[in-house]
Amino acid sequence: MIPRTMTIWFVAAIPVLIMFFALAMERLEHRLRYLAARENLAVQENEVEEFLQAARPEEVRVLFRSGITGALELFRRRRLRRSALVRSPRVEQQS
Repeated sequence: MIPRTMTIWFVAAIPVLIMFFALAMERLEHRLRYLAARENLAVQENEVEEFLQAARPEEVRVLFRSGITGALELFRRRRLRRSALVRSPRVEQQS
């Protein structure tokens, strides 16, 4: 049988340890979000949905190999190239 003093220590110590662990994880999450925002690595939900609907096979391979960040970077570059091509004829027509 476990001594009564040991039970009291467990009852008092376990919640305190869980609380400190939760606070440490919150600080870590805050730092990671700050770094991701600073380096523009944050992934938006609408971008992921658009990626999943319109991804090409090479973008899916990048997703499989290097994760969502690399795949979204490739997808963003393709969208930028496409929007630049769409804009350039309009500029020429207006001149």
